[in-house]
Amino acid sequence: MTKSYKFIQPLDRIAIALMLLLSLLIGFVILQGDAVKPIVRNFNWQNQQIGAEDTAFSLTFSRPMDTKSVEDNLKIDPPLAGKVSWAGRRMVYTLLTPAPYGTNYKVLLQGARDKFSEVEGKKREIQPFSGSFSTRNRALLYIGANQQEQGKLVLYNLTQEQKKVLTPQDIVVMDFEPFPNGEKILFSARSSKNPDLLSAQLYTVTTGIASKIDEQPEPAGKLDLILDNKDYQNLKFDLSPDGQTIVVQRGKRDNPGDFGLWYLPATTDNYGNRPSPKRLESQPGGDFLITPDSKAVAVAQGQGTAILSLEGDATKPLDFLPQFGLVQAFSKDGSQAVMVKFNTDYTRDLFLVTNQGVQKQLLKTTGSILGCDFDPASPTLYCLLTQLVSQEQYIEQPYLVAINLKTEQQKPLLMLPPAQRNVQMSLAPDGLGILFDQVVPMQNSTAQTSLSANTLKTDDGEPIATSSLWLMPLLPITDLENIEIKPEQLPLVGFHPHWLP
Repeated sequence: MTKSYKFIQPLDRIAIALMLLLSLLIGFVILQGDAVKPIVRNFNWQNQQIGAEDTAFSLTFSRPMDTKSVEDNLKIDPPLAGKVSWAGRRMVYTLLTPAPYGTNYKVLLQGARDKFSEVEGKKREIQPFSGSFSTRNRALLYIGANQQEQGKLVLYNLTQEQKKVLTPQDIVVMDFEPFPNGEKILFSARSSKNPDLLSAQLYTVTTGIASKIDEQPEPAGKLDLILDNKDYQNLKFDLSPDGQTIVVQRGKRDNPGDFGLWYLPATTDNYGNRPSPKRLESQPGGDFLITPDSKAVAVAQGQGTAILSLEGDATKPLDFLPQFGLVQAFSKDGSQAVMVKFNTDYTRDLFLVTNQGVQKQLLKTTGSILGCDFDPASPTLYCLLTQLVSQEQYIEQPYLVAINLKTEQQKPLLMLPPAQRNVQMSLAPDGLGILFDQVVPMQNSTAQTSLSANTLKTDDGEPIATSSLWLMPLLPITDLENIEIKPEQLPLVGFHPHWLP
């Protein structure tokens, strides 16, 4: 009996044929050289909605690129001024100023070359790239002052011309501050049945806005009690720039001498519980402001300002500035602050103080310094001030001024009617507009005697009859020399305006 063997099975023949084919293809590619076009592998702002805190985008390429050809051919529509830096195959474009809100942008790149194409004598251009992103809508918050919205927190979307009432009828909002992502608002409010300005509780409410374009936001108007008023009166509060910590000025109800600052997390823990507030063990103080790094708080104490840690021992100040009684504002990076010096002749000086120890006087006023904001787009400080126009009746006239922090040049922007000391202002996150209100107090003594618990009042306790909101567009201070800009009245009735981040 004879046996026959097949040394090459059918499967082996297929495998050998595939190996020969692949070898031929590899050889063909080697003979042709590297002809693969470079591409943009990643654009980190693709289909994203950005805010003023987003200052740079990146493009990551599949191959090393001729950097000059990329920079020469990169187009942003509408244009955004910026500077370019490289790290290997990754290009970073850093904006010089925040991108204007309410705008859709395109990033286009074509004609850029591979780094080695010129050396190899080949014209290997990038595969044309088109990306897109947008900025947040221009939106503002205010406390309503008409009959339908009285005492309620209202969100108005300027881009879409849409209005939302965020808080219910049974509470009267007294003060508020948005979280940095715009999804929630921290606010203090009293019961509509209780006129006591010291009966405020702290709440958060959702805005119905998502911080990311692909996220589903919580419905607007979802209320959450943060801090009650059972044992302590809740006075002023501040939310840290990172949105993680709340500092509250509190006084014990049955002991007025028990007065000071408390702090608590703005969010719940991993189990959904909210930790109890903790006392900041330091001397009692006045006005306060959390620092830009969210790690300390600047507090007016005695004749100066103390910087107290929120992370360690607050009994020993991190720093103390004896000549300044109030911090008006910090720059976004924390390198500068504007502080107020109270003089013995009842005038006030505004100083620029830097972390390098520089103290530079910016102005002196016979009236008050109501508020200041650093422009995120230029070395400009916008301040709302008053000047004394009647010594006998002590009448102050508010006005808005822009100060160039490099040249110390001052440019008055707007004079407001006298006797409106309760004006409040808010600078847009992209630096392109200022909101301010014009409160009309109740003048009729008969009307004031019949006040209800629902009556709105200013920070000074003055009853409010009505109030209008105004928007002033802004230009760089260098463009203001020969251009007069005028504010426009918004179709809204309210006070205490604040831009949404």
